Amino acid sequence: MTKEKSPVNGGKFVWSNLRADLLSSVVVFLVALPLCMGIAIASGLPPAKGIITGIVGGIIVGALSGAPLLVSGPAAGLAVVIIELIREHGIEKLGIIILLAGILQILFGMCRLATWFRAVPPAVIHGMLSGIGVLIFAAQFHVMVDDSPKGSGLNNLLSIPMAVIKGLDWQSGASAQTTHHLAAMLGILTIVLLTLWQRFARGKVKVLPGSLIAIVVATVCASAFHLPVRYVSIPPDLFASLELVRFGPGAPNGLSSIMTWNIFFDALAVAFIAAAETLLTCSAIDKMPKHSTVNTNYDRELIAQGVGNSICGLFGALPMTGVMVRSGVNVAAGARSRASTILHGTWILMLVFFFPRFLEFIPTSALAALLVFTGYKLVDVKAVKQMVKYGRSEIAIYLLTVILIVSVDLLTGVLAGIALSIAKLLYIFGHLDVKVAPGAGKRTDIWLNGAATFLALPKLAGAIESVPVDCELHIHLDGLAYVDHAVLDLLISWDRQHRQHGGMLVIDWGKLGEAFRERRMAARPDESREFRPAR
Repeated sequence: MTKEKSPVNGGKFVWSNLRADLLSSVVVFLVALPLCMGIAIASGLPPAKGIITGIVGGIIVGALSGAPLLVSGPAAGLAVVIIELIREHGIEKLGIIILLAGILQILFGMCRLATWFRAVPPAVIHGMLSGIGVLIFAAQFHVMVDDSPKGSGLNNLLSIPMAVIKGLDWQSGASAQTTHHLAAMLGILTIVLLTLWQRFARGKVKVLPGSLIAIVVATVCASAFHLPVRYVSIPPDLFASLELVRFGPGAPNGLSSIMTWNIFFDALAVAFIAAAETLLTCSAIDKMPKHSTVNTNYDRELIAQGVGNSICGLFGALPMTGVMVRSGVNVAAGARSRASTILHGTWILMLVFFFPRFLEFIPTSALAALLVFTGYKLVDVKAVKQMVKYGRSEIAIYLLTVILIVSVDLLTGVLAGIALSIAKLLYIFGHLDVKVAPGAGKRTDIWLNGAATFLALPKLAGAIESVPVDCELHIHLDGLAYVDHAVLDLLISWDRQHRQHGGMLVIDWGKLGEAFRERRMAARPDESREFRPAR
């Protein structure tokens, strides 16, 4: 194990923190294992695909990571994307798309583009998470009652009442030999335990993850009563079941049939979403109280994620991101270096290698309930309330992103949210309110509010040209958020012409007065002393 500064104790080596890392890795392992399987099921793939991603994210990405305390693995946010990719391209090409997405992430990191992925507006990020939460909640609600999702996000959402009826129909279920009511019972038990644990767990016992407690209790109940519900299925030899992506002539996913623009754009979408989620998680981890001041290397983290996704793509596993839930648990449990992340992946590997049959006692309805709870938590009501303080436009961006993600797809919703954010920015920088008011004698006042940019030049020019030629013009710019050089040039030119007719220009710019003074002095150094800024 190489020598490395601890994120908490900057001068100590990893060996001195091994005890803390060992304990935190066990906690993260207990949180990650059910989520790896549950997200795979939510993506329409066998649980083994999620387990492989958890192993790669822990051992390989953990060793290369630019954020030592970040934990990577399958993310609920990409589950809805994987479902759409499988529906459009089939499972055969999914590995190619993930492999290509990983290569793109490596290129992004090498080109130092990580900062740009962090420049996504908060309203779009919260909208994306909420939209994903709604989709996961709606799809997994059906799985929680041992039923199948109904296709699109809207169909899943609208058919939730039917799932509720199936789960509550105990009498018909018993006579028809269906298991919907039994699965619903296990799902409700899981959600109740999760809720109670988060609310009432205190002290050292709170270190134990509520998801583990809920899954263990549901599994014990299902086994004790021999409930005829669906259970997790794991192949006898997890690694023997892996299939490498094949290239070359005659292969079902050969280059001649897969290298299309649709494949490329889908890979770009996966790379973008995974990178944005990872880097935002890195930012959140950096701000946690127990984290140190050691800076995260975002470009290195992006390259590490690309390596991990490339490996997952080669083996047809799920794509990965840095995950907030697991990373937050890692920090809260006292992790001090990347050893915790690497060890948590090692524990997953050892479990599936030596004791794979233990996982087959877990009912799928309990894992689905865990994701129903996760989807609900992704809709952050507190964040929405905070956005209200920044105006109705932020809420409009948020709602547009959520609605389009649920009704169309994830990429469309995110791109529409970004486009609306850019439109809002252009409006702010192109919007200028001009109020002209004649004063006493030859005085005229003009109040400006907004942003004085070249986009508002026609409006501003019309206002100042409407005043009498020999007036004393007072321009009040306290309400301006920004002024550019085009507006400065306009005022300087107009001031020169106005003085020739006996007029005068007086400007109240506040802090921006110095900028005007410097440009005017450069334009007319011989007359700079005649400028009279308002005091």
